[in-house]
Amino acid sequence: MSRNDAAPGTVTAPPGRIRRMLSHLYVQCLIAVLLGAAVGGLWPSFGADLKPLGDGFIALVKMFIAPIIFCTVVHGIASMGNARAVGRVSLKALVYFEVLTTVAMVIGLAVVNVVKPGSGLHIDLSTLSTKGLPPEATTAHEGFAAFLLATIPATLVSALTGNEILPVLLVSVLFGFGLHASGEAGLGIARGVEKFSTILFTLIRWIMRLAPIGAFGSMAFTIGNYGLGTLRHLALLVGSFWLTALFFVLVVLGTVMRLNGLRLLPFLRYIKEELLIVLGTSSTEPVLPRMMAKLQHAGASKPVVGITLPAGYSFNLDGTAIYLTMGSVFLAQALGIHLSLTQQLAMLAVMLLTSKGAAGVTGSGFIALAATLSAVPHVPVAALALIFGVDRFMSEARALTSLVGNGVATLAIARWEGELDEDRAKAVLRGEIPYTPAPAPSAVPAEPDPKETPAPTHDPVPAAR
Repeated sequence: MSRNDAAPGTVTAPPGRIRRMLSHLYVQCLIAVLLGAAVGGLWPSFGADLKPLGDGFIALVKMFIAPIIFCTVVHGIASMGNARAVGRVSLKALVYFEVLTTVAMVIGLAVVNVVKPGSGLHIDLSTLSTKGLPPEATTAHEGFAAFLLATIPATLVSALTGNEILPVLLVSVLFGFGLHASGEAGLGIARGVEKFSTILFTLIRWIMRLAPIGAFGSMAFTIGNYGLGTLRHLALLVGSFWLTALFFVLVVLGTVMRLNGLRLLPFLRYIKEELLIVLGTSSTEPVLPRMMAKLQHAGASKPVVGITLPAGYSFNLDGTAIYLTMGSVFLAQALGIHLSLTQQLAMLAVMLLTSKGAAGVTGSGFIALAATLSAVPHVPVAALALIFGVDRFMSEARALTSLVGNGVATLAIARWEGELDEDRAKAVLRGEIPYTPAPAPSAVPAEPDPKETPAPTHDPVPAAR
């Protein structure tokens, strides 16, 4: 029966509208997340076996992250008129990161002391064991000096082949300054780096079409392996953590956006595809290239985005900061260990260090919590067994909070530096200038004027000033 022959009173959605809706990546990811949860709930064993789908997607994207950061930072610094601006941006970003991370930890500390999700459990420590915990949680953790030394790669190239972001940033900044100081000799290399980034973003655009498959596999594994029933035992901790993270995003980050003349909810709508990918994969790393492109499209300059956003992945993990304070105090409450305000503040000071350098991948927050407990004598590391089963259900909130926090931080730093086109940012967030990844160029573009800063070629609209 054709559409015209439909029974009276029935409403048939136009096939064209349905196709357009399904063509959006965020719709595909939302459907995939729901299907993954259903498969994991109905067929737990089969769902747990789908873990390679999520791991494979994350691995595909991760192999491009280091070269994309390198190209973005190097070209951004090399094309800046004033090299001192790089140091100024970095300093402002680090100060901002420390302030917001501290605020997140204080909020988490306040909530867990008011709600007291662990009180009344009366867990006997002798019944707990580190058996079954990830090896990273029980190994000795590095001190701050070792952490700083780890940011220096063994060779220039090894930074691009490792799994850490900080060594890539160090090499990129040094190489960018070297090109900037080389004058005419560095212009050709800078243009080559910029063109190479075009190829990388084209490949990323192709790989992101697999995001729904990765989200489906990861969600099916989470529900199938851990089960929704696990939440019944620690629902108060999981629920209060999600609500605390939501409060931080809406109130604290919303205030930061308001102070910079922008609004948070339109920004969340703007990055809805990235949020759904993070929700499905519990990792912020797969969306790093897209976030860099979208923030430039929203009017933030390429150098500020290239420095602030990757640095935020190591220094501005707001979700992990909330998790560390709530998780550690919860474990103390569950074991009947009373922590004085002084002891809690001392733990907070340690967390400001242990939270740094954690990659935006699944489970990094749990490892950071293990590092915190091993650095302070109050709560034994074996207590981590209490929350290991439900940690995965909190990792999504950690990742989502950190992603939004880093996006807001980048826009804020760009505005403070005068490197944000505010009119364009408002128009983009209102949906007047939609983000559409540009197709790969069919011909080699003309050589840009060395005196001008080339616009990012993966953005269909010229970059902000």
